[in-house]
Parts: sequence; structure tokens; C-alpha cells
Amino acid sequence: MGLDPGRYLERDDAGSPQRVLVVEVDGAPPPPRRRFGKPKPKPADPAGADPTVPLTTLTVIRPEPLGDEAAAQDWLAGLRDDSGRAGTELAEALRLANRAIHAHRTSVLDPNLPDVAAEHALAVRMGFGSGEELADGAFTEAFEVPRAARRRRGEALRPQERLASVMRGDERIAACELLILRARADLDAARTREAALQLSVALPALLAERAQFAADGQAEDLAALEERAGAVKIAADEALAGDVSEARVATTRETLEFAERVLRRQRALG
Repeated sequence: MGLDPGRYLERDDAGSPQRVLVVEVDGAPPPPRRRFGKPKPKPADPAGADPTVPLTTLTVIRPEPLGDEAAAQDWLAGLRDDSGRAGTELAEALRLANRAIHAHRTSVLDPNLPDVAAEHALAVRMGFGSGEELADGAFTEAFEVPRAARRRRGEALRPQERLASVMRGDERIAACELLILRARADLDAARTREAALQLSVALPALLAERAQFAADGQAEDLAALEERAGAVKIAADEALAGDVSEARVATTRETLEFAERVLRRQRALG
């Protein structure tokens, strides 16, 4: 992941604390000793122990108190019984985590640091605790979010079949596909400027590659995307000039959903 252990405070526009991100890394190897010159490769021991994998725990804390323990129990029960509320809390937590990762990625100029997603986590928990507990990544009481509830709507259909087809050379991945995925990642992480700019490249690529998506049932969505090309460009121009307005964010989101539907239908049609 790349994030260093520590506590990272998020503030709102007025400067008030919003949330705290606590990063803990267990089992990380010690940093290499600083040497002069090029490091030399070492012989590998075939009977040696397998390397350990660091485990990173991210804890997102809302600083406002929940009241006494009974009130906290009621709050937690409300989350447990309402998947919509729990989903909103999870999405907000992921946005904060990915904001920190994005800041780290740009600080160290490493494009290979990926955003985090709930479905890739070993476990996702929601709960409450004292300030001291939460600062250490612990809690008083929590429940585990079911894995099925953490699936992304953009999950590809029949991924293994397509993977095999691409590796055999029977199928070619369109350039627009990765561009659309990047636009979705930016939009989900509330990077609205980047999402608008990414879509302004992804949409022309999709329209240029429309022959790969011109199956039955696609004509209407492809025509709708072509009609939206001008609005997408305006949103991108606004992004270049500064913040993107809510109306342009809505345009970006709706157009992206059309484009994703074209990709999903193509996967379903095989």
C-alpha cells in the first residue's frame, strides 16, 4: 500500500476536524541499510523460510461523540440493520483512505500505488470505542461487513473466461476499457476533476472503438454517449480551470454509467 504508520487528520473547509485515519503496519520488513553504490543480488536459499507479508490496518474515526454506551449501541444496531447506511459509512471511509493514498502516490511519484477497495480487504468492521482504543486500531464493539455486500457494481462478468481469451490472443482489450475504469476509480474517490478529465479521453476512445461494442442492444447507449460528448468536453474544460460544478459532476457520473453499461453488456454477450 505504501502508507507509513501514523495518524492523519482530515479537516473541513472551516478547519474543523472531520475524520482521522489511523494506519498500522504489522510484519513490515526493516528498511534496507543505506549503502553507497549499486546493491548486489544475494543467492536465494531454496530451503529458506517464505518471506512475510506485511498486514496494513486502516481505521477511520469520526471524532464526534456518540453519547453513552446505550446510545452507541443504538447507533451500531442501526448500521447493522440498514445496509444503505452502512454502505454510505463504508464509502466515506474508503474516500478518506484513498485520499491519503493519492496524496502519498503523488508525493513519492509512484504510479503503481493502487487505491484500496473493500472487496480486497481481509475484513471490514464497523464499530465504536474510546478514543484511546480507536487510536490503537481497536474497538469496544463492532460487526463485520459481509463480503457479498462489498462487491462493486463494475465487477466484470465471466472474468476467468475473458482472461483466458485475452491471454490466448483471441480477444483484444480496448483502450477505452482501462480509461473508463480509471475514471470510475477517480469518481468513487471523490477526485471529480480527475474523473472529468479521464472521461474526456475515455469517451472518444470508446466511440472510436465502437466496432468492438456494436452488438445487439448497444446502439441506443452508443448514440446517447455520442450525444454527451460535448457535455463531457465542457466538464473537462471546467476541470482544467478549477473545481467542477455539481452539474458537471452529475454529467460525468451519468455518462460514465452509460459507458460502463456498454462494457458490461459486451462482457455478457461474450
